[in-house]
Amino acid sequence: MAGPDNADGVKQALVNDHAPLSDSFIARRYFAKFDRITGHLARVAAEFEVEGRLSRLEARVLGSYVTRLSATFRALSYKYLMTGRVEGPLPGQPTFDRHESGFPIAQELMVMAVDAQQADKHLAGMASETELKDRMVRQIVGDLTIPGKLQFALSQRLYYQALQAGGLFWARNDPDAQWIADAGTRRRYLVHWAVYDTQANLPIVYLLELEDSGKRPLPNDANRWPQAQAHLMAQSLAGLKLLTVAQGFDTDFDDLHPKRLRRITLGPMYSHEYTLQSGPISAVLANAKAPAGEDWALVWTVEDLVSDRVEQVKDGWFSSAERQIYQLASVGGADSGTTRTERMIILPERPYQALAELDPPGFASVRKFVVGAGGRLIPAR
Repeated sequence: MAGPDNADGVKQALVNDHAPLSDSFIARRYFAKFDRITGHLARVAAEFEVEGRLSRLEARVLGSYVTRLSATFRALSYKYLMTGRVEGPLPGQPTFDRHESGFPIAQELMVMAVDAQQADKHLAGMASETELKDRMVRQIVGDLTIPGKLQFALSQRLYYQALQAGGLFWARNDPDAQWIADAGTRRRYLVHWAVYDTQANLPIVYLLELEDSGKRPLPNDANRWPQAQAHLMAQSLAGLKLLTVAQGFDTDFDDLHPKRLRRITLGPMYSHEYTLQSGPISAVLANAKAPAGEDWALVWTVEDLVSDRVEQVKDGWFSSAERQIYQLASVGGADSGTTRTERMIILPERPYQALAELDPPGFASVRKFVVGAGGRLIPAR
């Protein structure tokens, strides 16, 4: 068991990877970069639907989480729009995880959730957007000074308006169930949820296909649905194997049968300008010498666990229960707890050219998506 000194050391090591963006120009470029990247992620989801790797419903669900993630980063960009440009008490500086993440730290989303609860109160006490802009014009023209405080007030108004509008990716995005079809006496659902992992500082989306043999439809069952939601959220830890999550759910809910579980980790985002990286990706980004806006690469990992068959196991003296037997990859499946794991990388043309020239062995099996001219997404191998 780790003692207090070790625990402090681990905590300090994690914090050391956190870096503030103290300059407003750098912070704006950082959030603008994410705005472009999330747009490309939505195109990858659409590409998967065309290839048949995702159903229309799954692509729509994944696309909605990407859209929410984009809205969250846009809200944070408003919050920190005037970072370093106005003196006095401000909401601080945006902080991101610069090592094996590149995303804002989870604390940013937690604070945002608290702010969202008070958005109505803040907006009620603020001047309107039109009024603030009018005051800014009058100060610029009349006083010949830069209206920094009014610009800050407007940035905060835009922030709280974004929170009030909703549609954001939170640290916890509780499970929702979408009916797929009936299968005999059973109902099939796609259960989906997402978290922002507090250790890895990365957004993670879960897609669970299950069959429901209960008497009432799962989303309308006041007894089972809240328990199932709580169970899934408690198991949403990046370090937990999918096999452990699926088997635990299968055992705890006799009339819910998890047939397929996928975990999609969005990130890390690497940038020669912003993040610290080791291994081949460091050389790729350094050699690319890409201009601002094209200096990045985003890794996307899909873990997939599929039920292979069903067995009946004894469950008490006079009863039995159905249990899923999952198919594990023949190589490394016991360690990964998945049927397959696929890694993909999205990157602009310059970093892709550098990657192709270096041709590091570790990237041979990584699927590549290249962002071409005009934002066109080009699948590559």
